[in-house]
Amino acid sequence: MSAVDAPTVSSEAILKFLRVTLHVGFAGLLAVAVVRLLSTPHDGPQRYFFVGLSVVLATVYLLGTVAENRFSAGVSKQNPRRYTYLWLGIVTAVWASLMVGSADFSWLAFPLFFLHLHLLPRWAGIAAVVAMTIGVIVAQWLASGVPTLPAPVVLGPVFGAGFAIVTSKAYRMLYADGQNQRRVADELRRTRAALSATQHESGVLAERARLAREIHDTLAQGFSSIILVARAAGKSLDSGDLDSARESISMVVATASENLSEARNFVRGLSSPALEGASLAESLARLCEKTQQEAAARGLKLACNFRVDGDPVDLPQPYQVTLLRAAQASLANVWRHAQASTAVVSLAYLETEVNLDVYDDGLGFVPASVAKLRSSPGRADGSGFGLTSLRQRVDAQNGRLEIESAPGEGTVVAVRLPLGQ
Repeated sequence: MSAVDAPTVSSEAILKFLRVTLHVGFAGLLAVAVVRLLSTPHDGPQRYFFVGLSVVLATVYLLGTVAENRFSAGVSKQNPRRYTYLWLGIVTAVWASLMVGSADFSWLAFPLFFLHLHLLPRWAGIAAVVAMTIGVIVAQWLASGVPTLPAPVVLGPVFGAGFAIVTSKAYRMLYADGQNQRRVADELRRTRAALSATQHESGVLAERARLAREIHDTLAQGFSSIILVARAAGKSLDSGDLDSARESISMVVATASENLSEARNFVRGLSSPALEGASLAESLARLCEKTQQEAAARGLKLACNFRVDGDPVDLPQPYQVTLLRAAQASLANVWRHAQASTAVVSLAYLETEVNLDVYDDGLGFVPASVAKLRSSPGRADGSGFGLTSLRQRVDAQNGRLEIESAPGEGTVVAVRLPLGQ
């Protein structure tokens, strides 16, 4: 396994290993001291007193470590850290009492060094280690039975205390690093959650905008056409013109059927049914014919012509839908608002772009007023959204939307989509 492939070990895992090792070491040393106590000749009551004291030490130590582990793991809500000094004092006092009965208990000082250095402030921990080291030296000296203090009795505990202080410093550094890693991980989780929420909200807004465009350019346009043609049919019936009424009703049925197909494709997330089984040019030609028929059903004389310039090329589906929707929206505005007599839809294939121009000779308007629609949500009745929707569609394809008009001079809506991207 290479160094790159080697698994990484977190500070938390190292700290957990050290804590387990500390507790196991304490239990092992205590067990050895008890066995040594039982194997050494002592008076009966004194021996059992120190064995009982050993059980007390083991019980207090175990209760404290279990309570801390349960709280750290979230199993218990009772925080035992407010009893830390009391617990540590009891453990130390019982240990010191045990050293009176047997010097073998002095070896428990080494795990106790780490507890004092970790749980107490730095200066207090070092002071406690110094005092405990002196106690161990005295206990070992008295147990040796020699009149002078042997060097090994001093050097062993001193080196042990020094090693404990250095190791405790490394433990504190690992502990601080672990705390920092937890803070970073918590912050990362919060950031990811916030980012996920933001992306979800952005997706919802984008989907809402897409739904608004689709509904406006398909269902709303169709329903509006049905209403207007149905009104024309009613007027024809009132005047006794049954032929015109039948023609208008046929147009209502055809538009409703087309709207139903649009709705079904819309629900399934498909493209416009007008593009199924037909090229873009054929769909635009049919749209011109339908627009002319709808205008006639309302008693309007509108000639709608379609022409293609250049050599047709295969366009991406989003391009075809955008150009078809642009023509639908533009022609809907022509026969509803422009009072035009002629409309021309031109599809031009150039080397670098495909152009769609919709011209009418109607009333026209002031183009500067259209700029307000870029930030406008439309009118209160839901209308006025067409050009905004069209601009969003064109922008989504990295294209350009240009509108040229003047009062009394007609209107040209031009869509430019780049090719070869």
